This record gives sequence, structure tokens and C-alpha cells, in this order.
Amino acid sequence: MKNVTLYVTGNVQRVGYRAKVSSIANALGIKGLVQNLPDGRVKIIAQGEQSELDKLIQAINISNSLINVTNIEQEYSIPSDDYEGFNKVVDDGETDERLDNAIDLFKKLITVTEDGFSNLGKELGDKIDHNRIEITSEIHSLRDDFNTLFDKRLSNIEYELPEIKDKVMVLESSTSYNLTDKRNT
Repeated sequence: MKNVTLYVTGNVQRVGYRAKVSSIANALGIKGLVQNLPDGRVKIIAQGEQSELDKLIQAINISNSLINVTNIEQEYSIPSDDYEGFNKVVDDGETDERLDNAIDLFKKLITVTEDGFSNLGKELGDKIDHNRIEITSEIHSLRDDFNTLFDKRLSNIEYELPEIKDKVMVLESSTSYNLTDKRNT
């Protein structure tokens, strides 16, 4: 067993960093604590096997949308029996677990937003292409229906046209006859 005290510098306070460290340490079976320091750094006391401590140090060197670790100072010392598990120290006036959960959800939302929009763009493009194909197909279908209807009506008109001509001629000759009769009288 070894004991290491870590002093972490960067954007590590009020961003859910301690909750992340606590989660990582507990997953690795490391004992100790994590707490904010008044100078803006975070102090971590960790006890465990050297290989697990190395994994912890590597895992807590986080740089994402909210957290940005710029430096980790390490001081090794003799382990003690002061710690039963790994805990996050919460000072007076600080929020605790609910805010940490909210920050984790917010980070996931940021990741989905950053990564998801590129996927959304592809999905949206695919949907637009699919809808364009459907609309084009529908337009072709409507045009075919219109052409069929137009051809049918035109054919009816062509069929009825000689009959209409005959009736017009009969009317003209009848009108002409009536007009001639009226002039003679």
C-alpha cells in the first residue's frame, strides 16, 4: 500500500471534478478523500496499490467542456488507517450530490450536443433525401394522373367534336332559314 497526496490545478472547482475523482477512486478500490482548497486547487489523498494509484492519476487528468486539469503535483508518504473508503469533503455552503448529478447530466448533454449534431446532420440529410425522393415520386405520379385524365378528356372532346359540328351546322342552317323567312315576310 502507498499513500499519495495530489494537488490538482486548473478549472477543477465547481465543475463536478471532485465527484468525478470520487467515482474513479471508488471504482479502483482506492481509499482517501478529495476536497477543494481555498486557492482554487483540489487536494486528493489516495491510498492503494501503486498500479491503482497510477491509474487514478492518469484518469483524473481530465480535460473536457467543463473540467480542465493543467497540473497534478504528487507527494508520496506512508499510508495510514485513517480512511475506510473514498469520500468527497463538502464544506459549509457547498452543494453536494444533487448538483454533482446535475453536472454529470449536463456534461452528457454537452457531449450529445457536440457529437450529436454531426450525427443529426447526417440523419437529417438522409431524411431530406428520403423525403425528396418521396415528393419527386408523388409529383411524377400526380403528373401521370393528370396526363391520363387530360388525354381521356381530350379524347372525349375529339369524339364529340364531329357531333358538335353537325349540331352547329344544323343550328346555323335553321337560323339562316329563319332569318331568310323573316326577311321575306
